[in-house]
Amino acid sequence: MTTPAARAQTGRAARKRASRSSHAAWIPAADRPDPVAVLERQGVDRVQELLTIRYGRMSASPFSFLRGAAAIMTGDLAGQRRTGLTVQLCGDAHLLNFGVFASPERSLLFDLNDFDETYPGPFEWDVKRLAASVAVAAHENGHTEARAHQAAGAAARAYREAMRRLAGLGELAAWYERIDAHALLPLIREGRSRERAAASLDRARRRTSLQALGKLTELVDGRRRIIHDPPLLEPAGAPDMAALRKIFGDYRSTLAEERRLLLDRYRFVDAARKVVGVGSVGTRCFIVLLAGRDAGDPLFLQIKEAVRSVLEDHLPTGPYVHPGHRVVAGQRLLQAAGDIFLGWMTGPQGRAYYWRQLRDMKGSADVAVMDPAELRTYAQLCGTALARAHARSGDRIAIAAYLGSSDTFDRALADFALRYADRNKADHAMLNAAIAAGVISATPGV
Repeated sequence: MTTPAARAQTGRAARKRASRSSHAAWIPAADRPDPVAVLERQGVDRVQELLTIRYGRMSASPFSFLRGAAAIMTGDLAGQRRTGLTVQLCGDAHLLNFGVFASPERSLLFDLNDFDETYPGPFEWDVKRLAASVAVAAHENGHTEARAHQAAGAAARAYREAMRRLAGLGELAAWYERIDAHALLPLIREGRSRERAAASLDRARRRTSLQALGKLTELVDGRRRIIHDPPLLEPAGAPDMAALRKIFGDYRSTLAEERRLLLDRYRFVDAARKVVGVGSVGTRCFIVLLAGRDAGDPLFLQIKEAVRSVLEDHLPTGPYVHPGHRVVAGQRLLQAAGDIFLGWMTGPQGRAYYWRQLRDMKGSADVAVMDPAELRTYAQLCGTALARAHARSGDRIAIAAYLGSSDTFDRALADFALRYADRNKADHAMLNAAIAAGVISATPGV
């Protein structure tokens, strides 16, 4: 490792490859692919009967479209200048991919919470996706263009200021950084905003496997079974059930020894196919109900298919061949504290999967009800959390030096965010036009 001064010089030198003000510009490439075609290509290897749900969810609003359009936006970012300052990217760092969850010590933390697209790449790609999502959310909430610009710039400013603070810390101090969710309440203004935030944290604390037992299962002939709620939740058929029991052992082997011992104290009860998210709809996903000491001691695990990251077509080859390993390693690297049951394995037909807890005091903000001040505060929080995550894998000193002490980067990202929000709105309209014309089918409201 070189000296801090040399690392800072590396960051300042990156301004020659991509000046801070250059991030403001975004002009669609002349050969930009049709956004609907990009989505259709993604769906080729997915569960075909579920794709109409994906398109229906994406068609609901520009923000819903953005959530499912990581592949489209990554292709757009790939055509821009790059700093060359590499971190482990989240790959899909929009506003709703941040939230609260429980650490192994049972503290509520605020952090990134989605890693399906994680991959090494230029740090600014995550910051741009975050800023763009802020602008899209602001427009959707009826905020003015000026307010949208302020909120997007606030996310970038918080990222820059947090990274500069982290650059001044020692290696262990920077690694152990975390954002305690309850410490955030004093930062939120008095009144309904703070009340909503406190209520959200309370709900997250109640989102456990025990709560899921009452919501997702029923008693059938005296035995717990996962409910049938097609097409979103369907009991696994005999072939899937047999496969899940078999791959459970392979998954177990990717856990640390003490966690294998803990997992061995649970028995397999039932499994079901579950539809999750927006962009992920169509990938294979199951939930498994396990029982520990007795039937009142449940553990729900989620088994989700891991496919190629949308970033892989635009960046050098990463360190992981197995997509499930990529997701798990990326999550462990980016999150301040990880799920103790996070693991990966290969399933039937050579498909890659990763495992995690379905509910572990997880919760997310209701962005749709935020006024301009609330959205700006939340955008700042997300920018701070993103910087903390990037500082674990990238050269925080170099990135901080690149960003500098002025607001040049912040203003550029805010300008970009508004431009990209307009493009996203147009792409959303193209999806709805394709649905209206019968080019693709969509199931709304599911």
